[in-house]
Amino acid sequence: MPRRRQPTARQERLGAELRKLREAAGLKAREAAALIGSDSAQMSQMESGTAGVSEERLRSLAAHYCCEDEELIAALVAMATDRTQGWWEDYRGLLPARFLDIAELEHHASYRFDVETLNIPGLFQTEAYAHAIYSYRVPELPARDTELRVQHRMRRKAIIERHASIPYEAVIHEAALRIRVGDRSITRAQLARVLELSEADHVTVRVIPFDIDGFAGAWNTMMYAGGPVTKLDTVLRDAPQGAAFIDSEAQLGAFRTLFRKVESASLEPERSRDFIHRLAKEL
Repeated sequence: MPRRRQPTARQERLGAELRKLREAAGLKAREAAALIGSDSAQMSQMESGTAGVSEERLRSLAAHYCCEDEELIAALVAMATDRTQGWWEDYRGLLPARFLDIAELEHHASYRFDVETLNIPGLFQTEAYAHAIYSYRVPELPARDTELRVQHRMRRKAIIERHASIPYEAVIHEAALRIRVGDRSITRAQLARVLELSEADHVTVRVIPFDIDGFAGAWNTMMYAGGPVTKLDTVLRDAPQGAAFIDSEAQLGAFRTLFRKVESASLEPERSRDFIHRLAKEL
């Protein structure tokens, strides 16, 4: 297979999982390569995501690695053979690659958890709210770049608005609901949009009020995307250098625990909707 110049996050994840399996089997790259009639250079490319891997070769490697997790193997085969050209490809070369990686991650997710303390979760944002966020960037982006980012964010909402939507739970702090990212009318429309989406059967919205006791986790913002198997879950967190994808089993377990702690500090969905209704009336 031809070498890729810029693998996607999904392709890199596949390679990383192959490397984890090899290391768990106690094999060096050159040893594993020899088992499938390859060399260490090609093995390195497969494990970095710069080269693809066929289903036959992937299953052969899994057998040599003594991996008996059939669900994991099937999920990795699906990743290796996936040829999806999603809507996000329209933005290749127009937006940073991480924007496309996030959209692809969401497209393949089996469920989503979000925790936000200062902004409304992206999947809930109205166009005006998203525009206000991207317009606040320093240094200021050219108008065309801002519009592309807003368009991209609006299209990402398909995962909870399409016919076969995935389960989605968002925990939102009162601060995010009160901060006027735009003007009063934008904030009012944004709260109305959150309430509208919270009525969907697959969407759960929980609120953490300012006056709740025992919430020390304001820093625990996260986007948690479920994979086809738990080992392929992914957490996305904002970092100074851009979005960071987290996929180690230990860290994923820690973030699942953190989400449960944050969730336990929030109001039940019905009380959360009542809370947002009251805030909207105050505007």
